[in-house]
Amino acid sequence: MTFRDHFPIFQNKIYFNSCSQGALSVEVQQAYQTYLQDWDTKGSPWELWVEKSEAARHAFAGLVNADPDEVADCTSVSAGVSAIASALDFSGPRNKVVVSDFEFPTIAQIWHAQARRGARVEHVPAAGNIIPLERFEDAIDDRTKIVSITHVCFRNGSRLDVPAIIALAHRRGALVLLDAYQSLGTLPVDVKALKVDFLAGGVLKYLLASAGLAFVYVRKNLVPDLYPTTLGWFSQANIFAMDIYANTPSPSARRFESGTPPVPSLYAGVAGMKLIRAVGVEKIEAHLREMTGALKEGAMRRGFNLASPVAPDQHGALITLRSHKVDLLVKRLEADNIVTSSRDHNLRLSPHYYNTLDDVNHLLDVLTKHKELLV
Repeated sequence: MTFRDHFPIFQNKIYFNSCSQGALSVEVQQAYQTYLQDWDTKGSPWELWVEKSEAARHAFAGLVNADPDEVADCTSVSAGVSAIASALDFSGPRNKVVVSDFEFPTIAQIWHAQARRGARVEHVPAAGNIIPLERFEDAIDDRTKIVSITHVCFRNGSRLDVPAIIALAHRRGALVLLDAYQSLGTLPVDVKALKVDFLAGGVLKYLLASAGLAFVYVRKNLVPDLYPTTLGWFSQANIFAMDIYANTPSPSARRFESGTPPVPSLYAGVAGMKLIRAVGVEKIEAHLREMTGALKEGAMRRGFNLASPVAPDQHGALITLRSHKVDLLVKRLEADNIVTSSRDHNLRLSPHYYNTLDDVNHLLDVLTKHKELLV
């Protein structure tokens, strides 16, 4: 059984939309069935479901080289980052939040919401489809509390120079939050090697699970001094204490969790991450370089215009092509049984380990048939 055989959609379609949502595997389908069976046969197995939460935490920690106590299970990146933001103090002179113009809307919106608490948000503008490091150098100063950056831009695939930005921010006394949702599962992410302070990501996309489960990493020595005010009963030191007279945060990063966890998504999340671990992220990264390389070469050879950076070290696992009628193009591709998406009026193509060069060549042939929508 090949890796591709785990994903039934390829029996009828070609899937190039992993940055929106990973293709559905038989393992994730079975995980949901197992959840329903457990619920039906065991009644209310909360001890089991807490164990599932711990299994998901450990699986994610292993993917990013974190300690499990540095990881919080969340229902979404929005929930996790909101908890982190609620724990930061913006009342003093160090109240600036630096965000790039490549951020996912949720992340920037959360930081702008902190303006009522004293935060001052400054955006780092793009230069075409990249953001040069010197623009971060101009923005990050001694008043910067935190720098919030995406690893890979969801709109055009541009990949920021994360190690250099982290080093720059730390030299100036600022914290760094890395949104790795668009990179997890496609390239190695090591929080210890990066020396990042916070990391957020979820399982819906390249980690091949489903909606409803995300994680935040919080560097261990930061945890004791951060007290989120966005929380829930799973953030407590003893989740079964049911104490209504006090807030007693967990001594671990679990203090950034919220209420009842997304139990069905825990089953699916563990199944999806297991698929990634079985292949190995390094092997996936090498395969995706081949896929994106073939997409870029074929597109340029056929006269299509790339919206993503050309250099392989400047983009992630997704490639975008310019289109003047992208909604129509996505519908025409769908009619030809090719699943894609669009962002910024560009066609977004996001392959994964299950895609092949035959997929790429077929896609390019179909795009050529609709070339009038691309040039």
